[in-house]
Amino acid sequence: MNQKAIGIFDSGVGGLTVLRQIKRELPDESVVYFGDTARVPYGSKSAKTIERYCIENAIFLLEKNIKMLVVACNTASAYGINKLRRLFNIPVVGVIHPGAKAAVAVTKNKRIAVLATRATVASEVYPKAIHSIDPSIEVISQACPLLVPMIEERMGNHPAAALMIEEYLQRVKEKACDTILLGCTHYPLLHDEIKKALHPSVFIVDSATTCSKEVKEVLLELGLENRKGSSAETRYFVSDDPEKFRETGERFLNTPITEVLLEGIH
Repeated sequence: MNQKAIGIFDSGVGGLTVLRQIKRELPDESVVYFGDTARVPYGSKSAKTIERYCIENAIFLLEKNIKMLVVACNTASAYGINKLRRLFNIPVVGVIHPGAKAAVAVTKNKRIAVLATRATVASEVYPKAIHSIDPSIEVISQACPLLVPMIEERMGNHPAAALMIEEYLQRVKEKACDTILLGCTHYPLLHDEIKKALHPSVFIVDSATTCSKEVKEVLLELGLENRKGSSAETRYFVSDDPEKFRETGERFLNTPITEVLLEGIH
């Protein structure tokens, strides 16, 4: 048993999709969440810059005495997670491999589309992860660079979002993919809009859900879980505009957020 908190970081509000699932799976666990809102989006940054952001975010969370680090950002998982595992002596869980494994498990026609940021697509991390499980699967990677800014600006219900989603899904539909992997933790915030644009038979895999299950498995395997009945707290930190984050977070999590602290990351 271990009462230390789980540390989670993302480039902004997207990691709240992971936080929400972790709290559902592990209600007795405390969480420290850091949203790097001053530097969002990560998907347009260079590999070297993303790696540096990951290290800085991890150091900040480690100072909060966490027992596990969750990289709740696909772009950061693609470029930084191996470095984090080498540098820090705590379990580090990302979103790539859990999502790939789940997508492979549900596809029937062996055509999986990955919707992700430009940087994640350029890394080819999802095709590699999927092919390491089943080399015969065809992977169609589609960069969706405008979706994260749209979500961060709380414009997911704007008609322009539906138009962008339709444009991004055009090639996916042409390839008749039966499984869509949301390769960015922001994208589940547009799940309903994406679902509307697809045939009802298409299965959507949410990497936030699959990541939370892996977090639970690792905690249990290493004996790091908190005891039932313990008081669990969630603390929020951001690098810019805490009020905007609080408003978005409350609407998405459907629960009050009493405090979001501003933290400069260097």
